[in-house]
Amino acid sequence: MKKRSERYEQPVPPQGNTDADGGDPAPSSLDETWASLPPGIGPTPAEQPDPYPYPYPQQQDPRRQDARDQDPRHQDPHPQDPRGQVPRGQVPYERDPYERDSYERYQRPEQDQQRPERDRLPEGYQRPEPYRLPEYPERQGPYQERYGEGYPEQAPYPGRSPERAPYPEPPGVPGVPGRRTGPESGSGVPGSVEWPEASQAGTAAPETGPAPGPVPGPAGDRDGGAGPDRTATTVPTLGAPRHSGPKPPLYAPHPGRLPSVRDDLDAAVLPDIVVDGATYPGLTVRAASVRGDSHRYESGPRQDSLCVARLGGPGEENGLLLLAVADGVGSAARSHVGSQDVCRRIALFLDPYADEVIAALRAGDRPALGALVNSAVGSAAEGLTQRVTQRGGRPAEHATTLRGLLVPLDPELRERAWFTVGDGGAALLRDGVWDTDVFGEEQAGSGVIDTGTAALPGSRLARSGIHGPAAPGDVFVLSTDGLSTPLAGDAGMRDFLAAAWGQGEVPGPVDFLWQFQYRVKSYDDDRTAVCLWEDPAGRRDTV
Repeated sequence: MKKRSERYEQPVPPQGNTDADGGDPAPSSLDETWASLPPGIGPTPAEQPDPYPYPYPQQQDPRRQDARDQDPRHQDPHPQDPRGQVPRGQVPYERDPYERDSYERYQRPEQDQQRPERDRLPEGYQRPEPYRLPEYPERQGPYQERYGEGYPEQAPYPGRSPERAPYPEPPGVPGVPGRRTGPESGSGVPGSVEWPEASQAGTAAPETGPAPGPVPGPAGDRDGGAGPDRTATTVPTLGAPRHSGPKPPLYAPHPGRLPSVRDDLDAAVLPDIVVDGATYPGLTVRAASVRGDSHRYESGPRQDSLCVARLGGPGEENGLLLLAVADGVGSAARSHVGSQDVCRRIALFLDPYADEVIAALRAGDRPALGALVNSAVGSAAEGLTQRVTQRGGRPAEHATTLRGLLVPLDPELRERAWFTVGDGGAALLRDGVWDTDVFGEEQAGSGVIDTGTAALPGSRLARSGIHGPAAPGDVFVLSTDGLSTPLAGDAGMRDFLAAAWGQGEVPGPVDFLWQFQYRVKSYDDDRTAVCLWEDPAGRRDTV
């Protein structure tokens, strides 16, 4: 390889004419070529670029240089001129000594590859050794007695307190249920609560409340006062819902498989169980909707919906309760959406006409009440149809039944307005006796499901009427056929619910849900009900 000085001091072919024209002889080197040019042409020493613009040498990947040479964009557009005579004033193409490749431009002499002064470490500096955890010798200790031979125990770290001795086992508390006594008491975990076996159909009604457990000690026990141990308190559980017959239905009475979000978002976000209610002077409402066993097994949505809403202006004299249940048609793919939409639209339409409904109930005007109800049902059906059509759907896929009860909050007004579109049930529990055909429907007590029932939005007319006057202690049950059909056909279910709901005391929401899920074989549809309790002592001024 040639030295750097030899690489750029190559002879240059003669320049200009050498015959009788009097031309000067061509220069013999590149420096003579620059010197022979007129002033102002060629680089001056002040304009020569710094051959080392960067402080450190750069490594050049030979693979990148090969790719650069093969790229036509980086090829030399001016090929080497053939040696020979050229016109005066022109220099044959030659690589400029200051135009270097990248691997040549940033190469520096050996003495220039050292660190700059500012980057050098101070004199006497020593790099610290990497930190290593201290090694402690293994020793034998009390772990051998606890875990057996061969278990090593490390010495405690410096500054760490020795291991505390285990706390002694607490002594047993005699006479407290759910707590073992004696030295073998163990951890003192309370025992499970045993519930009595479910009674058979036709026998005495079982107890509906939880089994009584030990009463916790007073609040002073937290400060060390005398009293029973709080950890001994048993926690009551309701357990599985009761059932008719010697054996429960095949499916488990708890939520099962869920619909997929990718298949249907509206179905996936629907809750499996819904519990609702309200309380007003002299009136108590409990409502629940549960997905059926068949839909739980098939990962289908709950097609039933319920509505507990207050209509009208401020003041209880102008108020009106809307209690409604909607049962989506099983053969309609989007009936779970239609049932919810219809409940909302009915409440939205009837709210401005609450005073007209109350006036029709006071006067006993059935035609006026029927006109208001038909207008509300027609408006809900038309709104659902337009919404589905605008989104490119089919209204028939959102088919749903509907039935509702309008209850005035005025203590002096004892009549209730009812309306229905399609199948379902309305039952009345009075003095421990069930009436499962309050609306006078022929199929209510037959136990046969009518598959050709009317449904919205196809049907836009409703049957309506006035029920009343309501008596103190009445329990009005508005439900879908998931409850009305087994209630009308199973005596065990009627006896159980009569004992649970007809004793004058309204159950809490949790107890109501547990009682409401009384199971009967071969009835696996969605179950929804809204129950209205009339105060046994009559209307009260306060809740």
